Formats: sequence, C-alpha cells, structure tokens
Amino acid sequence: MMTAKRKQRILFVILLTLTLITIIIGIGLGPASLSYDRLIPTILGNGTFKEEFVLFSIRLPRIIITLLAGMALALSGLILQSLTRNDLADPGIIGINAGSGIAISIFFLYFPIQADTFIYALPIVAFLGALVTACLIYFFAYDKETGLQPARLTLTGVGFSFAIAGLMIVLISSADRAKVDFIAKWIAGNIWGDDWLFVLAILPWLAILIPYIIYKANRLNILALSESVAVGLGIALEKERRTLLLAAVALSASAVSVTGGIAFIGLMAPHIAKALVGPRHQLCIPITIMLGGLLLLVADTIGRNIVDPNGIPAGIMVSLIGAPYFMYLLFKE
Repeated sequence: MMTAKRKQRILFVILLTLTLITIIIGIGLGPASLSYDRLIPTILGNGTFKEEFVLFSIRLPRIIITLLAGMALALSGLILQSLTRNDLADPGIIGINAGSGIAISIFFLYFPIQADTFIYALPIVAFLGALVTACLIYFFAYDKETGLQPARLTLTGVGFSFAIAGLMIVLISSADRAKVDFIAKWIAGNIWGDDWLFVLAILPWLAILIPYIIYKANRLNILALSESVAVGLGIALEKERRTLLLAAVALSASAVSVTGGIAFIGLMAPHIAKALVGPRHQLCIPITIMLGGLLLLVADTIGRNIVDPNGIPAGIMVSLIGAPYFMYLLFKE
C-alpha cells in the first residue's frame, strides 16, 4: 500500500509537471506570437529582439506573478480553514481581500503616488487594510464564552465584504475616470501587475511566510482539532491564532495587491489538497501551494486568450469555477 508521504511526492511531481506544461502553453499564446520551436533558442539568448521582448518582458513576468499569487492565496485559505475549522473559509469570501481593496482604493485615489515606490508600497497598504478588516471580523465573531465561532466568522466576513463593496462604490463614484477604470479592473481580478518589479514586490513575502507556515504545520494540525485538545497540549491558543491569522492576512494582501480581488483559490486549493493527501498539514501544505498556483495560472491563461482583445479577468474565470464549488461545499457542510 502506498504511504501518504510517497503519495504526496508523486502528486507534487504531477502538479509541478502540469504547472510547467501550463507555463509553456501560456508563453506561446497571445496577440504577440512566440512559436514553441523558438522557445528554447529564445531562453538561451538566440532569439530575435521581438521574441526576447515577448518572452522576458511580457509573458514570463505575468506568469510568475500569477503563479506566486495563486500560491499565496491558497496557503492563506488553508490557514484560515484550519484556524476556524471551517472548509468554507477563504480570504476572498470572508472579507479580507475586500479590506485590501478598500485600502488600495483610498491610497490610489487620495495619496500622491510616486511611480518608483508605488509598486512596493501596494503590498504594505493592502496588508494594513486587510489587517484592520481581519481584526474587526475577529472582534465581531469572537464570543467570550465559546471563543471564535466558525459560522459566525464566515457570516461576519461575508457581511463585511458586502459593506466594503458598497463603500468602494461610494469612493469611486466621484473619482477620475482613469482611476475608476483601474479600481474596476482590480475588483474584477485582472492580473494587472505584469512587470518584474511586481515579482520583486511579492516574492519576499512568500519567501518568509511559506517556510514559517511549514514550520508551524504541527501547530495547525492541533488547532484544526478542537480548542480543548489544543489547550490540553499546552498550546497558547490565542497567541498562535493571532500570529497565524497575521500570516494569512499578509499572504492574501501580498497576492491581491498585484492581481486584484480574486476569491475562491483559497477555498478550492486547500480542500482539494486535503481530499488528495489528507488533513495533516505537513502533507497538504506543499500540495495546496502547488494547486493554488496551478489553478490561478490556468484561469489566467484561459481568460486572457478566450476573448479578444483584452480577455476575461482571472478573477472572473476563477469565480465561474469557484462559485459552484462553494455552493457544493455549503450544502455538504
């Protein structure tokens, strides 16, 4: 019988292979053509100026950003599901992404923006907005007698998400047309960060937080069981919850700051990973990360090529798949 660890390794290799295949397909698709037989020569520096420009300045940055953002959203969703013991938890569904969105909107509309610092400031601004929203959701969902209630947290988050969406409409109703267009694309989940600078803006967050969450995998296993078990094992319950919630917020904020408001990746990827390798976090964290990157990459590859000239935003493509999946989980729960 195949061990869980061996099964995880095989699945990881399969997902890595599928990701590489999707990257290769994505590189060759689009208005500016780059034939597949010219891919290797171009990577090795033997392509024409046009081929190198299309590959290194247009396609690869967007692909890498999409991949990293999908990984961050998936891992954020896994943390939230473990903390709340609720398979329906997702940074997009429970309002954390909306918190990032309102902060980015205010920053974009009302603060003087310097082009050289704008890209690096966005993840920080998104993080602060998401953090304030997460704290408010936590406050309203927490009960002194029974602790953090998963159902209440989900409903509170959905309520905050709708309230913030209404506030964003008020904010942009009198704004400049160009800025309104940007915010509208952000809300739709359009992958707008398509330059190497955006890769540098999001990469440090993942480089720090992914190893940290892997290190905390056993804590997540315990927190996913019950409060009484966690306390009995000597876990500082509220401290662990807060630090892990902070990590989930940071992962989500870093992703949506360059991809826009994308939901359901954090819902689907962890749930599929647990179905494949089980709920033990040492096994499902790597699979969740790979699934998240692959799902968003496939959604963006299909979306940007399915309709001319601008395609369909990745957030909408993910929602077309994620909304029915959410309903399935809702009825199952």
